[in-house]
Amino acid sequence: MKATMHGHVLAEAPDDETIVIEGNVYFPPTTVLHDLLSESDTQYTCPWKGRSQYFNATIDDKQVRDVAWSYPDLRASAIDVVGRDFSGYVAFSPGVVVSRG
Repeated sequence: MKATMHGHVLAEAPDDETIVIEGNVYFPPTTVLHDLLSESDTQYTCPWKGRSQYFNATIDDKQVRDVAWSYPDLRASAIDVVGRDFSGYVAFSPGVVVSRG
């Protein structure tokens, strides 16, 4: 799977390393190009996953707010529901194109 925005790759991972939750593809943190992302101050707490961390992207010297999010400290029940620990995995907003490699 590959996540791109304006021709820039934000993340790329083999399909079997990603997790699809509620229609969103979550990439392992080691497959995300963090040099294009910076932490956002946006606050959100999912009722079943817990507190999220949003990220802004800087592409061609322009900042795009809240293009990605992660759950750094998942609730244990979320891991039970998904069947796998996805703490720190990163998903992308609809403005980012996610496609098969």
